[in-house]
Amino acid sequence: MASSSTDGSGADLVPTPVKIIVAGGFGAGKTTMVGSVSEIPPLTTEEVLTEASAGVDDLSGVERKTTTTVALDFGRITISPRHVLYLFGTPGQARFWFMWDDLARGAIGTIVLVDTRRLETSFAAIDFFERRKIPFVVAVNCFDNAPRYTADEIREALVVPDRVPIVMCDARDRDSSKLALIRLVKHAMTVAPVRV
Repeated sequence: MASSSTDGSGADLVPTPVKIIVAGGFGAGKTTMVGSVSEIPPLTTEEVLTEASAGVDDLSGVERKTTTTVALDFGRITISPRHVLYLFGTPGQARFWFMWDDLARGAIGTIVLVDTRRLETSFAAIDFFERRKIPFVVAVNCFDNAPRYTADEIREALVVPDRVPIVMCDARDRDSSKLALIRLVKHAMTVAPVRV
């Protein structure tokens, strides 16, 4: 449980929970991002890819991937004595998208994690959050040896409006992932102000 503080009168304050979604295509690094910033051991629902997924899951560009999220990832990060972010990572494969509606309910915003080796896998996530008017930022996960593009090139390729921030990050790096989360919270507060 997150530590509480006092409001000056000696009364304990309970931190306000803020729900964030980490979404994106299969193999984009969602589980890695949640794990890199979580202050608790993250809950993951990773399962080994089996032959049953052959022909179902497109592994082009991520051939070395051996596991996949089948339900969700969960982590927590305290950003101040008054605010705690609860992170929910979505599964990436199309056959698990039916869970996205439930996971997104109550979220103030989303990080759509993008892999430049497989940009086409990002369209479904972007479309999902645009249609539901849930604020999001595009976070380009800069994989080693992946093609590098400018934010403007990414914006054009994904047909993302100018109002949507695009940030470069390394999902393995705690500080880099935290910066993406901070950018999302700031964006969500300007688009749809929330009481945090």
